[in-house]
Amino acid sequence: MTSSSLTAQPTTEVGSATERFDALASPPQSEPVRLRTDHGKSDLSSVNVLIVDDEPLIIKLVRKYLARAGYENFVTTTEPLDAINIIHQAKPDLILLDVMMPDISGLEILERVRSDATTAHIPVIILTASTDEEAKQRALDLGATDFLTKPVAPSDLVPRVRNALCVKLHQDQLEHYAQILEQKVRERTQQLACSHLDLIHCLGRAAEYRDNETGRHVIRVGRYAGVIARQLRLDPTTVELIEQAAPLHDLGKIGVPDSILLKPGKLEPEEFEVMQAHCGMGRRIFERMPDQEWDLAKTHTEIGLKILAGGRSALFTMAATIALTHHEQYDGSGYPLGLAGDNIPLPGRITAVADVFDALSSKRPYKPAFPLSKCFGIMREEKGRHFDPRVLDAFLARSEEIVQIQIEHADLD
Repeated sequence: MTSSSLTAQPTTEVGSATERFDALASPPQSEPVRLRTDHGKSDLSSVNVLIVDDEPLIIKLVRKYLARAGYENFVTTTEPLDAINIIHQAKPDLILLDVMMPDISGLEILERVRSDATTAHIPVIILTASTDEEAKQRALDLGATDFLTKPVAPSDLVPRVRNALCVKLHQDQLEHYAQILEQKVRERTQQLACSHLDLIHCLGRAAEYRDNETGRHVIRVGRYAGVIARQLRLDPTTVELIEQAAPLHDLGKIGVPDSILLKPGKLEPEEFEVMQAHCGMGRRIFERMPDQEWDLAKTHTEIGLKILAGGRSALFTMAATIALTHHEQYDGSGYPLGLAGDNIPLPGRITAVADVFDALSSKRPYKPAFPLSKCFGIMREEKGRHFDPRVLDAFLARSEEIVQIQIEHADLD
């Protein structure tokens, strides 16, 4: 009944013709067909042509004419109800489709082809003996690629098939190029993101290296801040910005005199308390400093703001906010602005918790690393005073993850 490289078998009658068609029109998903030739006569053997016509003689003639032109790979069927299933199995590069067929018309098949994303790209040339302009318009509306009038002449068939395949080839090449370009954009974006993070960490470490030998403090603070922000259920974009900007919280230390940050020799008790205050415990300890040194020390947040305020990106805007406000305290006793409660921007309140915990739990030239139980105890004591209660609760709720980050990025030197 058919002549093909894939022989379509007659379908057993089940219900109405429409029911049979619907049952056959749910094939498995597959990748779009890729035309792989330049359509030179010697390269046409890989082109897969599907012919759907209830007249075996028409199929025979069309195959004969195309074979003479160099086409070799054909799939044919005289059973229109099998067409959709065959299209998904054979993955043709071109469909030649009769209109007037029993049970299901070629226009119904065309409509199904165009409505399926896996087949919508396949060129469909309509074969028809009808001169009905309304039917022709309907076929065009449904996405027919071209028309051939029966009886088909080889001088008309071959160039129309070639042209349809050439158009498809160009479309496939454009799609393939778009996919390659999209992949390159993704790769480049990832590279830029990695460079971006490296730059952030380098800037943060540039400040930390003035009073911290390893600079891993900035990495941990950023990770801690991200954990807290996620626990607070902030939107993913804001979480990412806070996690990336928090490592820049002490960038202003670059502008603080060494006489404040670096004192040779053993620290006196009062000076040790000053260093604790620098680690984030707050203004009440810093107030023991002479007024002149206190004014210098607290300017590092303002210096950080000036350094970061020149950027127009969302990241630098976030970093500037954190640099200015991460030493503010919830009860209003912080610096440099003396903000209190919710008047302190949330990123600053989050970074304050992250910064203080890391100062407490890390070794410094002036103090050993405190045991975790003591660190968490101090943090709890400062709830509602130094720290926003809601932010601290979010931090404590993720304490296991916080400790894991501390282990992964421990100061080993």
